[in-house]
Amino acid sequence: MTAEKLRSRVSEARTKLGDEARFIKSWIDDPLRTGSVTPSSPALARRMASFVDPEQPGPVIEIGPGTGPVTEALIERGIDESRLILVEYSPEFCELLRQRFPHATVVQGDAYALSKTLAGHLHEKAIALVSSLPLFTRPPATRTALAREAFPLLVEGAPFIQFTYSVISPIPRKGSGLKAFVSDWVLRNIPPARVWVYRQIR
Repeated sequence: MTAEKLRSRVSEARTKLGDEARFIKSWIDDPLRTGSVTPSSPALARRMASFVDPEQPGPVIEIGPGTGPVTEALIERGIDESRLILVEYSPEFCELLRQRFPHATVVQGDAYALSKTLAGHLHEKAIALVSSLPLFTRPPATRTALAREAFPLLVEGAPFIQFTYSVISPIPRKGSGLKAFVSDWVLRNIPPARVWVYRQIR
C-alpha cells in the first residue's frame, strides 16, 4: 500500500469515527429525534439513492440527512450537489453539512413542518424526497401528516423514499392513497434495514 493510499484510509477512518461519535452524542441528547446511534451504511445509502432518477431535472429534498451518508450517495448517483435541499434539525449537523456540501441548500428546521421549513428555499416542485427520519419514534398520525404535507411539494409520480429497521411500513398504509414498493433487506447495515418507496395513486 502506498503512503498516499494509507493516508487516505486513515482519513476515511477518522471521518467515520467522528461521524459515529456525533451520532452517539446526538442520540444521547435526544434519542427520539435522532433514532439511531450510527449513520446509515454506504450500502443502505446507495440503495436509497438508487430510487432517484438523476436524469430528471429538478431539486431533490433530503430530510434528516445527519452527517450526510445518503447525501454523498445521491451525488455519486449523479445528482448535482446544487440540486440538493437538505432539511436538518440539529445545528451541529447543519454546520457539518454546509462544510461537506457547500453547493447544497442546507435548511435548519423541522421536517415535520415541511412546508413552513422550506418556505423561500424550494422554488419548484422536487423530483424526489429522501428521508432518514426515525419515523417510528412518532405516532402514526404524525407520520401520515408528514406524507400528506410532502407530496404536494413533489412533481407527479415522484417518490417518497424512507428506510426502516422494522418489518412494517413506516408510513401507515390504510387510507393513505399511496402505493408502495419495499426493497429486500440491506444486510450490510447495522441493524439490517429495508427501503420503502411511496408514490401517490393517480
